[in-house]
Amino acid sequence: MTLPEEFHDIAKRVNNWGRWGTADEIGTLNLITDGVVRGAAAEIRSGRRVPLALPLREDGVQTGMIPGRVNPMHTMVQINQEIFGPGTVACSDDAVTMGLQAATHWDALTHVSHSGKIYNGRPASGITAHAGAEFSGIDKARHIVSRGVLLDVARARGVDRLEGGHPVTPGDLEAAEELAGTRVRAGDIVLVRTGQIQLYLSGDKHAYAFPSPGLSLRTPEWFHARDVAAVANDTMTFEIFPPEIEDLWLPVHALDLVEMGMLQGQNWNLEELSTACGEEGRYAFLLSAMPEPFVGGTGTPVAPVAIL
Repeated sequence: MTLPEEFHDIAKRVNNWGRWGTADEIGTLNLITDGVVRGAAAEIRSGRRVPLALPLREDGVQTGMIPGRVNPMHTMVQINQEIFGPGTVACSDDAVTMGLQAATHWDALTHVSHSGKIYNGRPASGITAHAGAEFSGIDKARHIVSRGVLLDVARARGVDRLEGGHPVTPGDLEAAEELAGTRVRAGDIVLVRTGQIQLYLSGDKHAYAFPSPGLSLRTPEWFHARDVAAVANDTMTFEIFPPEIEDLWLPVHALDLVEMGMLQGQNWNLEELSTACGEEGRYAFLLSAMPEPFVGGTGTPVAPVAIL
C-alpha cells in the first residue's frame, strides 16, 4: 500500500529535518539541554527508585511474530575455571545472543525508513549488513537522562488496562496530563501507560502482543508541539496494533523516528511506577535511560530507572 496523503500531510507538519543542522544524528535528543537536566534533578524529593525494565530471559516477550527478534539466549562460557593455573582465582563468564529490541529497548532513528529515507533526509541505503546504521545509529545517542513524565492513560480513563485496539489519542494524553498535575514541556521524556504489559506479566505473551492498544496516528503532532525529547510505553508495538488505517503498518514509527527524529521505547514495565506515582501524588521524576552504545545499532536494550 502506498503511504496515503493523510500520512504525508502529518509528516510535513512534524518534520524536523535540518532543525539542528544537516549533520545532526540525534534529533529531538537535542532538546535535552543542561538546563533541562538541572530541572529534572530538582524533581527528586523522596529518592525512591523504580526500575522499568523487564528481565532479560529466554522465555521473554518475543513470540516469533517479528522475524529474527529472538529472546536472550544465555550461555555459560566458563564455570569456575582456573584460567591462570591450578589454585588460582577461578572465573565464570557468560555470553548472550539476543535481538537488540528483544525486551525493554529504545528504537534508534534508523529502526524504520520510508520512501527510501531515514531521519534528516539521509538515504536508507546507509544501513548495511556489514556496518549496520552508518548515520544515527544508537551509539550516537550517548546519554539519555532527563525529566520523565508518566502519562497514565489507563488510570486517567478509570481502568486498570486499556482494551486491545484502543487508539491512544491526544485527548487521552491531555487527560493523563491533567491527572499528573503537570504540563509536559520541552526536553521531557514521556512514558505512556496503557496497562497492556499486565498480560505478559501474567504469562500470556501472545495476548500481550496482539491486539494491542497504542499511540494513534494523531499523537506525533502532539509530541511535536510539546517538543518532547523521547517517548516510551508498555506495549510490544508502541502504536495501536492492528493499525487504525487498514494496511497502513507502523505509520507512527515512521512519523516519530524518520520525520521527527524522536526516539521511541517499547516493552517498558510501568506498573510499579504507576503505583509509586499514585502513592506520592506526583508523576514527574528524574529518568535515567542510558542506551547501550552498540555501534551502528538500530536499537538497544535499556534498563531505565525513575527516581522520584
